[in-house]
Amino acid sequence: MSEASRHRTRLVGLAVGLLFVLMAGRGGFLALSDAPARPSARPMVADLNSRADIVDRNGELLATSVSSWSLWANPSLIWDGADAARQLAGVLPEINEADLAVRLSDQSRKFVWVRRGLTPRQREHVRALGLEGIDFREESRRAYPRGVLAGQVLGYTNVDGKGIAGIELAQDEALRSGEGPVHLTLDIGAQAALEAELATAAMDYDMKGGAAILMDTRTGAIRGMASWPPFDPNRASDTPPDDPSRMNRAIGAVYELGSVFKPLTVAAALDAGAITAEDRFQIGQPLLIQGRRIRDTHWFAQEANVWKILSESSNIGTVQVNYALGTERQLQFLKHAGLTSRAPVGLPGSAAPLVPARMDEVTSATVSYGHGMSVSPLTFLLAFASLGNEGQMPAPQIIEDEVAEAPEPVRLFSAETAHLVTEMMRASVVSGTGRRADVAGYRVAGKTGTAEKAIAGGYAKDRNVSSFAAVFPADSPQYALIVTLDEPRAIEDGSTTAAVNAAPIAGRIVERVAPLLGVDPRFEDLRPTSTPARDLSQNRSEL
Repeated sequence: MSEASRHRTRLVGLAVGLLFVLMAGRGGFLALSDAPARPSARPMVADLNSRADIVDRNGELLATSVSSWSLWANPSLIWDGADAARQLAGVLPEINEADLAVRLSDQSRKFVWVRRGLTPRQREHVRALGLEGIDFREESRRAYPRGVLAGQVLGYTNVDGKGIAGIELAQDEALRSGEGPVHLTLDIGAQAALEAELATAAMDYDMKGGAAILMDTRTGAIRGMASWPPFDPNRASDTPPDDPSRMNRAIGAVYELGSVFKPLTVAAALDAGAITAEDRFQIGQPLLIQGRRIRDTHWFAQEANVWKILSESSNIGTVQVNYALGTERQLQFLKHAGLTSRAPVGLPGSAAPLVPARMDEVTSATVSYGHGMSVSPLTFLLAFASLGNEGQMPAPQIIEDEVAEAPEPVRLFSAETAHLVTEMMRASVVSGTGRRADVAGYRVAGKTGTAEKAIAGGYAKDRNVSSFAAVFPADSPQYALIVTLDEPRAIEDGSTTAAVNAAPIAGRIVERVAPLLGVDPRFEDLRPTSTPARDLSQNRSEL
């Protein structure tokens, strides 16, 4: 071998040796660094049981934590960041290829997230690429096994497991402690019934939105709280921030609810001694108040007592009842009943009512029958539920373990007044505007409400909010219910009133939930018998 050949051989050997030294040095550096290691050397596994489950009152699972995989990269180990980004975008099309190429090409970095929360199939597709510097981390992901059921109530977490909305936010500390499941007052059977009937209403009336709440009148425990459009917390990251499904309309939207307010106005006037059940009022002609004409939707009599005013939903009669009560006492009642405040429920997003800046004669009149003041369905239902609880307004409860420690209810009316007005509402269902809410055996007592939506300069004649509020069974109320439909489309006869949309939806809900909640049906005739004897013959002819 020539001398030149021996020199070339030694140079090649030296170069190979230096290469091994460099590789060994780099390996040592990576081993000592705090960058995530390869799974074979130091697997990265998150605490998969750190967040507690959410269950309904019977222990049925609503939210839990499951194992998932997230994709990360070590750019310092990637030779061609742009090529790696291109291949990853081929199996994960939702990622931004250009942005990822920049991050993967920065070899000064040793850890970047590529994609959190991969599906098993996505993980296998990435693994099949065989890319260097790409790896997976096992993490805990929040899962909602019942899909959209109670979606707005449950809320959701971010990718790091922090509560962002709903119960996940309100009970974040308790859930993060992982000590045990959080029991909600919801009953999944009742919740499913509410959501199914709202979905039916959406199909039948092509409504903009809707809400329904079912509450125990005695404890304030919320057994069902539904909002439409439905929201799937499993797909929270794919749902735009302004998507209407994110709003829990039961607590977060405020409406002028219309005539469902009338039983409260009547009860306040009766309890204050401003009227008696025997009083009669002239209702045959519209009222003119400061240039504003108050009229009824239909003519039914020249004169009527309070029973008939409520069952036929007379605006004219209700305004005269409110005159007797007086503006000052009306304002005191609205505040005492919580109708000027947010509903104190253990959920984020409870909306403040829109209250008139001043209560002049016209505003006082319109508020008496549910116009000129906007409240959330829950805010209203709390006051309304007092009619089914001996006149006492319960505090709302959403956590089952807190029901026993609930604040004392607030007395709004005497028990006698509550019973009397409930009988009047039963008459409204038996033979008045709420007939389509009647359910055999379950003695529904309730009131319809139809309100034109407020717009700039007045009210929209073709856009309504329809509601039906009820307690049942009327002779011993256990539950209060409200159904609110936002801009339901007119049915075949052109009607958009609550009598033809919200009332039948409420009736079907009662028919479905009453057996689930252990309400015993009774089929004897329990029609109201408290109408004064001297007016009975005339009332029957009017009905």
